[in-house]
Amino acid sequence: MPVHTDNIYAAFERMARSCPSHSAVIYLGSRFSYSEVRVAAERLAGALIALGVRPGEKVVIYLPNSVHWIVSWLGILRAGGVCVPVSPIYLPHDLAHIVDNSGASMIVCADTNFGYVQRVMSESLVENVVVARMADMLPGYKRTFGWFFNMIPRGRVAWDGKTYHFRKLLHNGITSQLPELPIDPLKTAEMLYTGGTTQSSKGVPISHRHFLVSAREQIRTSRPLIPSRENIVLCHSPLFHILGQTCGLAILLVGGTLLIQPSVNLDATFDAIARFKVRALIAVPSFYRMMLEHERLDQYNLTSVDYWFSAGDVLPLELNRRWESRFGKIIHQGYGCTETCGGVAMCPVDRPFPANSVGHVVSSKKVKIVDPIFLDPVKAGEPGELLVHSENMPTAYVDNAKQTREAFIDLDGLTWYRTSDVMRMDNHGNLFFVDRTTDTINHDGHQVSASEIEAVLQEHPAVVATCVVGVEDKTVGERIKACVVLKSDIKGITGYELIKWCRKRLLPHKVPQYIEFRDMLPKSKLGKLLRREVREEERQRAEA
Repeated sequence: MPVHTDNIYAAFERMARSCPSHSAVIYLGSRFSYSEVRVAAERLAGALIALGVRPGEKVVIYLPNSVHWIVSWLGILRAGGVCVPVSPIYLPHDLAHIVDNSGASMIVCADTNFGYVQRVMSESLVENVVVARMADMLPGYKRTFGWFFNMIPRGRVAWDGKTYHFRKLLHNGITSQLPELPIDPLKTAEMLYTGGTTQSSKGVPISHRHFLVSAREQIRTSRPLIPSRENIVLCHSPLFHILGQTCGLAILLVGGTLLIQPSVNLDATFDAIARFKVRALIAVPSFYRMMLEHERLDQYNLTSVDYWFSAGDVLPLELNRRWESRFGKIIHQGYGCTETCGGVAMCPVDRPFPANSVGHVVSSKKVKIVDPIFLDPVKAGEPGELLVHSENMPTAYVDNAKQTREAFIDLDGLTWYRTSDVMRMDNHGNLFFVDRTTDTINHDGHQVSASEIEAVLQEHPAVVATCVVGVEDKTVGERIKACVVLKSDIKGITGYELIKWCRKRLLPHKVPQYIEFRDMLPKSKLGKLLRREVREEERQRAEA
């Protein structure tokens, strides 16, 4: 059945009425039918409208992967609002930036994050907060068991006139007075924030049509292996991330089942695959490596999975060979960006392709491979920077003119997104990742800004200069290393002290794993840091 291409909620509602008793979501061992999820989303939509949410109003989703996340996403869309999903591990300053940049007036958060939300509210336009406890939608016996044995994290919440309980809103929400669903395929459905290349994350507006077209292409890829309604997808990517969106949430638009877990636990993952007969797994390469190296892997039956999919980082050829040797099936790759709403290239499942290819360009996208300086097309088969265009793609970041000018360019009468990734394409249309042109570090599936870490280190009173690079690592892609020059009169500073400094100011995945003290750093005649030379030194060390 084709995906409705005009409105995300309309596409979901169509499935919910077509197969109401079919499982839509599996969360912590409990199944939620399409009908149950639809009713909960519409009740939340009614409650949000009663609280003042109007069409086009931005609402932040500050929750971990959960059925609450999905109901919030659908409920906001049903109310005509714009979803602003953010990482549940964001610190107050990250959250404040996104709230300010997006103009959000409401936050849906977990009780464990409420303290951070409180700190942001006093300096923002946020008027109301909806607080969810992670067991709110579970059966009563599970909630009681979890609380009695202290298995469910709980945070303190100050219930006042601006703070509302998620569960009570679901109970009291009125669906009979919901307005007609506004259908405008070009309207913004959500704003996804990507924080890989700069100190401040950038808001990417995603329209209903853009999301639905990308979702349809993702679903089509695995359909030769698994009929959509029979598919049970275990999504290990966060739902606020484009990978979790187009590979996970998309299955709800075609009648499949989405299995989600609030945190990473390999034994829980293995058990869920075996118990619920998962057909597809979505994860980053480092997760697949962790699976292979888990000491209890052989104790579980994972043979139900037909489609192993990896994105978010380059899949090492050695890892895929080990995987095929162990399971008799390969991991399929894909390549995409937040700005392109996910898939730019996908590996086919019904025909052979080169083992290190990220696939063929999907039908909704056009690509150019160009010289990164002069933007002239390179010869066939030669590497160059990948540019991407699609009819539905955004052409600007939210309220960020400077980075919009750097990332989006006009060529041949079309607007193209500069991926900053060096790629090449063979004569058969297979796309290959070569390198990246930006100073980002790909650590465990996260795009980490080197300049952000450098800025934090240089705030330390003992540091005069620093250069942060990625060091190749088989487990997490790249580990973060900081080369540091101390002030000449400083003695006794240790690497541990600088790492501790970073831990207080950066998200966990951005904290350096290595600190190297140097007398000087390589610079150009104009005084610009030559990061490529430091990166080359690390490459030579690794080879040696």
